[in-house]
Amino acid sequence: MSGIDLTVLQRRVRVAARALARHGLVQAWGHCSARIDDASFLVCASRPMGQIAPGEPGTVVPIHAPLPPGVLGEVRIHQQVYRLRPDVGGVCRVMPPNVVALSTLRLVPTPRHGVGAFNAACKFWDDPRLLRDDGLAAQLAARLGDAPSLVMRANGAITVGPGIELATGFAWCLEDAARIEGLVRSMTGDRIADAEGLTPDEVGARQVSSGAVFERLWEFLTAGDPEAAANEAGFPVPLWGSGS
Repeated sequence: MSGIDLTVLQRRVRVAARALARHGLVQAWGHCSARIDDASFLVCASRPMGQIAPGEPGTVVPIHAPLPPGVLGEVRIHQQVYRLRPDVGGVCRVMPPNVVALSTLRLVPTPRHGVGAFNAACKFWDDPRLLRDDGLAAQLAARLGDAPSLVMRANGAITVGPGIELATGFAWCLEDAARIEGLVRSMTGDRIADAEGLTPDEVGARQVSSGAVFERLWEFLTAGDPEAAANEAGFPVPLWGSGS
């Protein structure tokens, strides 16, 4: 096991879990995790994320072995992502309502505004089943590729980042892009909406994290959390992905 401070990592995962719940990105279901090393990761407690208490421990999960008892079945998605993506340090399994609504139409948000550009490489998984076997989870992780996010038809989304804080931030940005997508389509109709959006050059110009973009988003997402500590959060360079 690496020299990472597991006490600090437990706290970061709890803060992320409650942030996702606080902002409506998960409800009764969902989970988030942070990589420990090449062999293991830490997943939040197996309960509604908004009810995870200060100090409540998550579970250390092996990447290359069966899930421990009591760990939720879809945590195998995290296993497979960490196995295929050594650049990933955090994974969120979320159920954002606007993302879910679009997914039932087999749509992912088009990049239309600033933070919408962050998930421009988002992938789509055209299968509404829960992923509770290793084979399906491995297929989903392969479909994710190098993207920061993947929308699952009628079943929420996966977001990833080099750390748990960025994975959480990408989840919020994905839902905001879906919110804008719904507004645009309600204003213009599908024909006009399908023809508009940021160009690839505009997307690239907006995929910047300088100016404490994600640090400020994290401060917003975790405001009022009893365990939030700014000096514990990590903000490496985001993973934007290379598109389809």
